[in-house]
Amino acid sequence: MQRAIVTGGAGFIGSHIVDELIKMGVQVTIIDDFSTGKVENVNPAAYCWKQDLATVNIDDLTQFMEHVDTVFHLAALARVQPSIEQPIPYHDANVTGTHNLLVAASDAGVKRFIFSSSSSVYGDAKVPTSEDHVLNPISPYALHKLIGEQYCKLFSTLYDIDTVSLRYFNVYGDRMALDGAYRLAIPIFATQIKEGKPCTINNDGNQKRDYTYVGDVVKANIMCAKSLKEFKGDVYNVGNGDNVSVNELVDMMGGEKSYGNKVIEPFETLACNAKIDLDLDWKPEGDLKKWINKYMEQFNG
Repeated sequence: MQRAIVTGGAGFIGSHIVDELIKMGVQVTIIDDFSTGKVENVNPAAYCWKQDLATVNIDDLTQFMEHVDTVFHLAALARVQPSIEQPIPYHDANVTGTHNLLVAASDAGVKRFIFSSSSSVYGDAKVPTSEDHVLNPISPYALHKLIGEQYCKLFSTLYDIDTVSLRYFNVYGDRMALDGAYRLAIPIFATQIKEGKPCTINNDGNQKRDYTYVGDVVKANIMCAKSLKEFKGDVYNVGNGDNVSVNELVDMMGGEKSYGNKVIEPFETLACNAKIDLDLDWKPEGDLKKWINKYMEQFNG
């Protein structure tokens, strides 16, 4: 791997992948429209093209991707609830953008395409959840991710491009957004605690999540990029392999609780990582409690 493109490289997860690639000596280009990405996340050693993948000229995108061997596709509008409220822009960003990128990548001769998918494709699933579990998206965002996976597999079948999709479980770590509509639970709760407010918990707070450290997600992406395996559109779970309830999370953070919001969401997520362990020897190393303690010290410092 000599030249790589990271879409969404100014975002939370994407910027960490960019940093790791640059440490490896890879020539990195970021494509990001900065609708949610942050300028301060951009590694100065990477070239950055501000572009919306849903509206980009395909010929320009194809030319831009020539001589690139690997694409990490993370650009997306994230989160379940906003996708229910705004299905059209979510579809444009998540489906049209992915399709456009695949077309250009295959035309440009890109060898490997790594797609960031989501455990939300499972819907309300039996746990621990393996990759062969029935898929049941219960939000536009989840359906968009499943369509992205299917497009990846189709392009591997029809064109000379190897694709692989990684189903992330709830990712946490440095650079989670502190503002805007796409904040995750941890920074929302941290802000409320700092302001002396109770943590606003959706539903009853007993819903459990498999919180996965961003460094482990980066490792899975890099392993896929470097692997000699031909993936042919295969999919892998990327989760920590354990879970905690939202109530337990708030207790770790030292906050008070407030309930009231009713939202559509899976009750429990828990990854079975046997497949990615077997094929790539990937194992999670993140420790949520230790990271939370450090995060809260820094946040309130």
